[in-house]
Amino acid sequence: MFKQESKHKDTCNYQFRYQKMQGHDPNKLELFNGFRSYNSMKSNSFKGGYIGKRHTWVRKHLSSIVVTVALMGFLYLLDSFMSSVFEPSVIQSNSMAKNMIVPMEIGDSGGKDVVQMYDRLASMASSALVELKQDESKFWKESYRQASEWSPCADKKESTSVRTEKLQSNTGYILVSANGGLNQQRVAVCNAVAVASLLNATLVIPRFLFSNVWKDPSQFGDIYQEEYFIKTLKNEVNIVKDLPPHLKSLDFEEIGSLITDADMSKEATPTEYIEKVLPLLSKNGVVHFLGYGNRLGFDPLPSELQRLRCKCNYHALKFVHKIQETGSLLIRRIRKYDGGPRNKLDKQLLGNFITGFRSNGPDIDREPLKYIALHLRFEVDMVAYSLCEFGGGQVEKTELQAYREVHFPLLMQRLKRSKAVSAEELRRSGKCPLTPEEAALVLAALGFTSETYIYLAGSQIYGGKSRMQPLTNLYPHVITKEDLLSPTELAPFKNFSSQLAALDFIACATADVFAITDSGSQLSSLVSGFRTYYGRGHAPTLRPSKKRLAEILSKNQTVDWKEFEARVTKMISGAQSVRLRRWGRSIYRQPRCPECMCKFQ
Repeated sequence: MFKQESKHKDTCNYQFRYQKMQGHDPNKLELFNGFRSYNSMKSNSFKGGYIGKRHTWVRKHLSSIVVTVALMGFLYLLDSFMSSVFEPSVIQSNSMAKNMIVPMEIGDSGGKDVVQMYDRLASMASSALVELKQDESKFWKESYRQASEWSPCADKKESTSVRTEKLQSNTGYILVSANGGLNQQRVAVCNAVAVASLLNATLVIPRFLFSNVWKDPSQFGDIYQEEYFIKTLKNEVNIVKDLPPHLKSLDFEEIGSLITDADMSKEATPTEYIEKVLPLLSKNGVVHFLGYGNRLGFDPLPSELQRLRCKCNYHALKFVHKIQETGSLLIRRIRKYDGGPRNKLDKQLLGNFITGFRSNGPDIDREPLKYIALHLRFEVDMVAYSLCEFGGGQVEKTELQAYREVHFPLLMQRLKRSKAVSAEELRRSGKCPLTPEEAALVLAALGFTSETYIYLAGSQIYGGKSRMQPLTNLYPHVITKEDLLSPTELAPFKNFSSQLAALDFIACATADVFAITDSGSQLSSLVSGFRTYYGRGHAPTLRPSKKRLAEILSKNQTVDWKEFEARVTKMISGAQSVRLRRWGRSIYRQPRCPECMCKFQ
């Protein structure tokens, strides 16, 4: 995620219970108080000789003072009146831009000024959707039958005799403070499980750091079931809820047991952990990974550790009942269906809350409504950081530049030192986030009718209604969790962004079709991995290539609709081919490998 720069700045703001608090120096306070008293004495020595002269001067100039005060009052009232008449936002300068707070939905004109980049294609798409008498899209199903040949089995492969012997010995305790949001923290937890197994250490239930980016104080037990996590992995790794009392009081930095991301390679190998971390663990009995995230590579890695990562991610991490219950309510309302679980994804993510009940109403025999979950990565920070242009003209350029100056100062410094890359080149190379309009054109080209329900996951869209209208013109049934859940039902999740993200995770993973617009997103990666692992060939994911789509859309003034359909269909079908995880690729995104899944003929 492009938010790494903000996250790096927030490291200093992280709050953690084992952090050492610094006290005030009483000598400095005494020195300050003494200095203050000395100034007070100096001031009093002037008072006696000066007070008489001051009274004489005041009487002499009283009328002038009154006139001056009255004039100043009049000018103050005039200034206040003028400020209320004119918007201060009309006056812009570079200094103001640096101090302004840009709202998340900047550029939104309430839908009055629709921003559209492909009017001709949008018009052809609208006509094509009218002609579709029924849902003709073949993409409600997987494109390749080989997808159904793979099944989950990371929880069934255990070398128990070896593990029992290792569990009886212990090198120390590993404490992990994970940064980021829900999905980054999930990856950090499973990496920590693998590292604890590698070093034969006891893992303390990971802590989640508070960050000014995510603003969520949730801890592990607020999101995941702690007891279930410990029980599921008990034959693999020793896991406890807290450090022993004699280790809590240690200053980890002082004894050399504090390990930050700067101390480890981005995707460290097992050898690096054994050479750098194990000696500290053996010496001090504890190490603390502060700000832990993506600090364990995928290859080379022993197959047992790969399997353990999969078991952690796909089996051990279950959402707490509060999230499961609300998630189940959300899914029933999307599907307009009160029946039980439809597949393994439902059961794994929603537990017993999706067992459901059948009403005796008129819709008792109706089938659940099919829906697409669309994860649009078109938030203002993503858009601003990309440096791309999205058809909004000078207004868009100005506000995105102002946002960059406030939120991405390091990016601005790099831009001053490097050669500028044009917006056209960025788009050709696939660096630009897909707009809601582009997502709609892809769905239309794939044959999804205008009656298709689309669940929109993620944060606020840059430009709001003005940007969303090209999508909603073609697909009016766009819904969000805020549309389907009442304020009372959402109240327990207010100010807990990670818990809200868990609801989006559930809605995306259990969707009939999941459409992503940015393959680098952690949510998209983890959700698509879940669908591969539990889908059994019935959970298709649409992955458009931004580079190939940019090349197709560059012909928007000349291409006819049939050719556009054919090229988009070929792009999506190619991305759905069934292949084994490649060397170095994320096991959380591509679990189709012998360590995690079993193939049946």
